[in-house]
Amino acid sequence: MSHSDANRDQAAEPSRAGTAVEVKSAMTGFLNEFSAFRKDMKSRLNEQEEKLAMLNAKSVSAARPHLSQAAEPGLPHKKAFSAYLRSGDDDALRHLQVEEKALSTTVSADGGYLVDPQTSEQINGVLRGAHSIRAIANVVTVEASAFDVLVDHSDIGAGWADEATSTGETTTPQLDRISIPLFELSAMPKASQRLLDDSAFDVESWLADRIADKFARAEGSAFVAGDGDGKPRGFLDHPAVGNDSWAWGSIGYVPTGSNGDFNGTEPADAIVDLVYALGARYRAKATFVMNSKTAGAVRKMKDADGRFLWSDSLSQGQPARLMGYPVLISEDMPDIGVDAYAIAFGDFDSGYTIAERPDLRILRDPFSAKPNVLFYATKRIGGDVSDFAAIKLMKFAVA
Repeated sequence: MSHSDANRDQAAEPSRAGTAVEVKSAMTGFLNEFSAFRKDMKSRLNEQEEKLAMLNAKSVSAARPHLSQAAEPGLPHKKAFSAYLRSGDDDALRHLQVEEKALSTTVSADGGYLVDPQTSEQINGVLRGAHSIRAIANVVTVEASAFDVLVDHSDIGAGWADEATSTGETTTPQLDRISIPLFELSAMPKASQRLLDDSAFDVESWLADRIADKFARAEGSAFVAGDGDGKPRGFLDHPAVGNDSWAWGSIGYVPTGSNGDFNGTEPADAIVDLVYALGARYRAKATFVMNSKTAGAVRKMKDADGRFLWSDSLSQGQPARLMGYPVLISEDMPDIGVDAYAIAFGDFDSGYTIAERPDLRILRDPFSAKPNVLFYATKRIGGDVSDFAAIKLMKFAVA
């Protein structure tokens, strides 16, 4: 080897050493990045597996009967009540100790046990959704045997004064006390013992439907026309007088101008008169009440420009409207006839109060109608007019 070649080799060695270091460093960085990538991918896969496992567990749980319902509120009472309905076994109800007052299983003086909260709410839900005055009236829950309403039906005095003038006494408001007694409402559905022995038969839902249907029809009729004798007093049971001579204790009416029908020339005028017979402070929350036959006649009416006064709701579950006010179809209202008060218009939230006790009781009777079992359901409820100025009637008469 020549001297010049040796010098070239010596000069190239540092360059090759530097390149090797760079390659080693690059490989180390690549391996570190690859290791981090593997860890990241592994972590993501684990997360995906956990999510899938959770979804599978939820779907299996949804499809599987719940076995941990004992922790749900009121379930012990529901199970004990179901046993009582099916077989008459009331040992669990008698020994069940429940802290909440609403779940008390104390036997009443007339016998029977409180319905479990779930069944009771199912019944109340049906009653609230029924085509009844309950849907628009003021409903209060009480523990007593009567409910007193204090109504101020006079104008409170007022006056003006400046800083240097003494203020005189204002007039004293007139307060009326209206007492609404509670009465016992009952229903008595029956079922065969063979049906009750069938474990697939949902006795609680069946009983709730039967009781709600009976209660809804009975109380709906009483809220409209009940005479107050052992039942709520309906708003049509109070004296009705011409609106021009209206006084507290009676309900004002507007005549249609024709016996047993609307006026043949201007039938819609009576509707307008009825609306504006009601005070302005009540009209904002007012509702028309009539039965289906009357509604069929009213919805054909048009104003002077040929527009229908009646408009159907565009939203499901919302009431139709007459002159912009909601309409409650109550089949307990009378048909159109001579001197009939077939249409009511008013703020029933102010004008009619329903008072009821929260407890609903069931007494099982397997003896009176063998081979069927009777279920005697009772609750206490009352109702009456609480503001006579808040409701107006339409009388199908000349005057």
